[in-house]
Amino acid sequence: MIRFDDVSKRYPGGNDALSRVNFELAGGEMAFLTGHSGAGKSTLMKLIIVMERASRGQVFVNGVNLNRVSRGQIPLVRRGVGVVFQNHQLLFDRNVYDNVALPLTIAGYSPRDVGRRVRAALSKVGLGDKEKKLPVQLSGGEQQRVGIARAVVNKPPVLLADEPTGNLDPALSLEVMNLFSQFNQVGVTVLIATHDLELVKTMGCRELILRDGSLVAGGDL
Repeated sequence: MIRFDDVSKRYPGGNDALSRVNFELAGGEMAFLTGHSGAGKSTLMKLIIVMERASRGQVFVNGVNLNRVSRGQIPLVRRGVGVVFQNHQLLFDRNVYDNVALPLTIAGYSPRDVGRRVRAALSKVGLGDKEKKLPVQLSGGEQQRVGIARAVVNKPPVLLADEPTGNLDPALSLEVMNLFSQFNQVGVTVLIATHDLELVKTMGCRELILRDGSLVAGGDL
């Protein structure tokens, strides 16, 4: 669950990235976040994973008021939110298995649990036979799927994706979106920031539209 209650974000120097944003994304819902470059999409995403703090209003994620989260509690909050980036952010000196295992290793899972979860995640994204490959040996679409597997390997209830298809052709883009839809169908709350409006239309999901930091469509508070 994600809820923004009258949220504004002002950066030093007076730049208002978000202005009085209100919306609620229910548990198990999938939605798209759209808007022009600079509309505030990335800032909104950063608030959800506490990379930034709201200047005004309250942000709730998985029932937690992020305004009340201490610095020391941030890692625990982030474990409940998987994040997929446009540029994958993979470790190119480690193989696919190690890239996907990283969040579990950091969280202190046993090697046995790590192996089970990593292989299950890779199987879900169709890369069960690629675990020993290095990222440079994969296509762009495969690298993105490794990023998705890493984001979901610890089974977070919320999944964010920031322009996940920005570097992919239309066929691969639809393939990646269908993966997100599959995770959503098993109860994961999914929010995807994208410029690809044609792809958004094909998915038939709710669209949150930002314009100059204000939510102009899709909010429900």
